[in-house]
Amino acid sequence: MRWLLCVIIAVQAAVARGEVTSSPTEFPFEYREGLIWVQVQVTETPEPLWFLLDSGAEVSVLNLATARRLGLALGERVKVSSVQTTMTGYWPQKLSATASGVRLPSDFLALDLSKLSAACTQSVDGLIGADFFKARIVQIDFGARKIRLLNADSVPAKSESSPLEIRRCGLCVMASVDGSKPQRLRVDTGCATALQWVTTRVQPERCPSKVAIGLAELTIPQTQTTVVLAGHTFRDVPTGLHREAIFAGEKGLLGNGILSRFDTVTIDSRARRLSFGRLRDPQ
Repeated sequence: MRWLLCVIIAVQAAVARGEVTSSPTEFPFEYREGLIWVQVQVTETPEPLWFLLDSGAEVSVLNLATARRLGLALGERVKVSSVQTTMTGYWPQKLSATASGVRLPSDFLALDLSKLSAACTQSVDGLIGADFFKARIVQIDFGARKIRLLNADSVPAKSESSPLEIRRCGLCVMASVDGSKPQRLRVDTGCATALQWVTTRVQPERCPSKVAIGLAELTIPQTQTTVVLAGHTFRDVPTGLHREAIFAGEKGLLGNGILSRFDTVTIDSRARRLSFGRLRDPQ
């Protein structure tokens, strides 16, 4: 299964802040290849663009090829770090973009997403990053295929939840893997697999491997683990293994392979809670 590696920006500027809107408050998405695809409208073209919802990326991203196709003037050149690779991006890339009328961040990182696009069934024009979630309550409804912006009063009161840590570069939650003490995992809607885990307890040489394609081509050893999250226990979770931290201070990525098992997932950056609806596929 293909999965998207997150992006860290090496720029000395604050990331773009998402703007809260009163109306409209939702937009549709397509869930395929383990990824959340959103149609985005921009003023430069009447044709819709396809973005991935990627809470694991520090800022929103515009594919460099798309920026050039739209005739946009690029921002300043910056270095961009991902897993085992460094790229050149352009920051900030100004863009007026909406999803069914919902405003997206106005500052994007222009970055070459050609390898990611080649791994998917269609070209990826950009990523809606963690800056979209900040100062918002965002609910992903996997059952209805809707992304909603909620008010504090509309957050389900009885839903199970976990504390959400808002770091400068991402959103994290604590979970236990294979009986470990709770570990910090990045909530990554741009990761098509269930879990990418940093550990020295399992020897990768003894595990089968497969190629994962994001911003670089990597061979990721695989195993199965037991994950405890918000009181739920998931067994036989397909897990990619990493010897070194993907992001400093974090133990891996919590991806759509687990998140999509719930009918809804609510990322509440105001109350700093990650709330879960009913299980769609209890295990």
